[in-house]
Amino acid sequence: MTREAWHELVLRIWLFMPKLAAGLLVLLLFWLAASLLARFINRVGARARVNSDVLSLMSWTAKITVFTFGAVTACATLGIDVGALVAGLGLTGFAIGFAVKDIISNLLAGILILVYEPFRRGDHVAVAGLEGTVTAIDFRYTTLKLEDKLVLVPNANLFTKEIVVKRL
Repeated sequence: MTREAWHELVLRIWLFMPKLAAGLLVLLLFWLAASLLARFINRVGARARVNSDVLSLMSWTAKITVFTFGAVTACATLGIDVGALVAGLGLTGFAIGFAVKDIISNLLAGILILVYEPFRRGDHVAVAGLEGTVTAIDFRYTTLKLEDKLVLVPNANLFTKEIVVKRL
């Protein structure tokens, strides 16, 4: 490389530094806002005695949403064309949605189970030929304890099949 080329490269990097600093500052501010929002949701939810699993989902979703918006805003601050980025993310999300529809159905069923609480931890349930005590409910599976083993039942099955619940 010639001396002029090096000089041009250093000059471009030097002129890009303010944009980079502004982009990082925007990302940092959105990360801080996302963390504060998640903490706020957890505090308000705890005072309102919202189910801890639902509260965890709400705070995580809010945090990821705000941070994603911040990342796109930071990219725009750097001078990246975010229109194409957002369109690409939309198409990618659409394709991934079809690929992971079973996972998404289990996730949505898990959310609805946690919100509507047709059964809780400690309840004895019978569903699809299985009978056991609910030991955990997460976003994808509900864990049943059957005698000496644990069985992970996909939440979509629990939400669409007949369930017999015996509260303990």
